[in-house]
Amino acid sequence: MRIAQVAPLAESVPPKLYGGTERVVFWLTEELVRQGHEVTLFASGDSMTSAKLVPCVPRGLRLSGIRDHVASHLVMMNEVRSRADQFDIIHFHVDLLQHVLFRDLAHKCLTTLHGRLDVPDFMPVFRTFDEMPLVSISKHQRAPMPPNVKWLANVYHGLPSTICTLSVRAGEYLAFLGRISPEKRPDRAIEIAKRAGIPLKIAAKIDPADQGYFAQVVEPLLDHPLITFVGEIDDSAKCDFLGHALALLFPIDWPEPFGLVMIEAMSAGTPVIAFDRGSVPEVIASGISGFIVKTVEEAATAAHRVRELSRANVRQYFERRFTVARMAKDYVSAYEALLAGASVDPRRLIAA
Repeated sequence: MRIAQVAPLAESVPPKLYGGTERVVFWLTEELVRQGHEVTLFASGDSMTSAKLVPCVPRGLRLSGIRDHVASHLVMMNEVRSRADQFDIIHFHVDLLQHVLFRDLAHKCLTTLHGRLDVPDFMPVFRTFDEMPLVSISKHQRAPMPPNVKWLANVYHGLPSTICTLSVRAGEYLAFLGRISPEKRPDRAIEIAKRAGIPLKIAAKIDPADQGYFAQVVEPLLDHPLITFVGEIDDSAKCDFLGHALALLFPIDWPEPFGLVMIEAMSAGTPVIAFDRGSVPEVIASGISGFIVKTVEEAATAAHRVRELSRANVRQYFERRFTVARMAKDYVSAYEALLAGASVDPRRLIAA
């Protein structure tokens, strides 16, 4: 199958540091190539891929200091459009622009929606271009969408099972990995660690938009012997950081569409203590791969219970549901269904 993968331009594929969507695009692209598909990746020029790369900007826009990404994405869309007859499938991982420009090619286009969908500003596009096939990354993510949209499939993220190896021995610290922002609630992670009396290491990026939140809310909480702020880390450090942790804290306060860090932790055998929001009940099996909680008190209690869980069982749960091979198989099923003019039978999706 001739497949185009159209990535966001904010980060390279894979990203140098933080960047969940670009990382998923990288894993999917490499697995599709490994399976023998002819894949073309539209992305930044500093991307690394075994597919054919079409560079649409010299390097990822965030690290280039470019704040408004619309112009660069419009130019990329024009490039994809000019080559559209070269592909059987065009798979978009960007939010909105393609809906206008590829409406007449809806029969071979699909868009994976990687972000939150409870954004009223987006709804006029989804209501208007309802023939454009969409893929969700969790069933909960779909809740705010208009009833007329065309859902092609629900495909959970997956990552290569070889990235992190099983860490059999639990560490002595709790981990917070991701982005410093009000919805990710690093302040709540700090409170959990203090109540549990267990050290917490925070490895997180700080976007310019969240500098105020960090300075006013988070930074004053860091002056405590149990709390260590590591800062943003790259992929080479991530597996050690997660694998050597007692548990990952995922104390979110928003409708999380998926939560990639949860399966990254589970791939290393590290249980996840997550708040019951968004996709969490679809990703975590409470009592098997971690604990789903509703309060800080419950989370602090769970932090003392995670040693009851088998880290080997956490890894096995990951291998059953969240590998890149499973994700790619589900997407190929979606591609085939799209070309056949149908939606995907959920029974064909392993993780559905």
